[in-house]
Amino acid sequence: MIKVMFVCHGNICRSPMGEFILTDMVRKRGIADEFHIESCATSTEEIGNSIYPPAKRELENHGIAMYPHTAVQLRKSDYDKYDLFLCMDSMNIRNAMRILGSDPQNKLRRLLNDRDVSDPWYTNRFDVAYNDIYKGCTELLDSLSAKGNKF
Repeated sequence: MIKVMFVCHGNICRSPMGEFILTDMVRKRGIADEFHIESCATSTEEIGNSIYPPAKRELENHGIAMYPHTAVQLRKSDYDKYDLFLCMDSMNIRNAMRILGSDPQNKLRRLLNDRDVSDPWYTNRFDVAYNDIYKGCTELLDSLSAKGNKF
């Protein structure tokens, strides 16, 4: 089983979008039982809050199924529980490293290899963030498949 944690600043926009998009993708590919997928924040600002309504609407526009979500913060103990931490931007990586202390197994990375995922909190462009996250999740599954995973 591959355990994936999506990481963003508040865990109400981009990281839950990543969680729900990847969950939908693996379900549609028939490989959901190969994954455990969650999301978290690097900050404490939104802890306990649900997914931000515009992010939820964007997921609904694409037919992405959601389940109840409550923002939680990344914990140092998460490092041993997950195989991969997919951060939405470079600042998330820096903040995750502050929380985790180190990354000896190289588990932390940006979701997109070439750039940060657009932050809709500042731009209100949830469609752009959706497209970035969808692209990153697709590339992740393609990469895992190319590395010899059975799916």
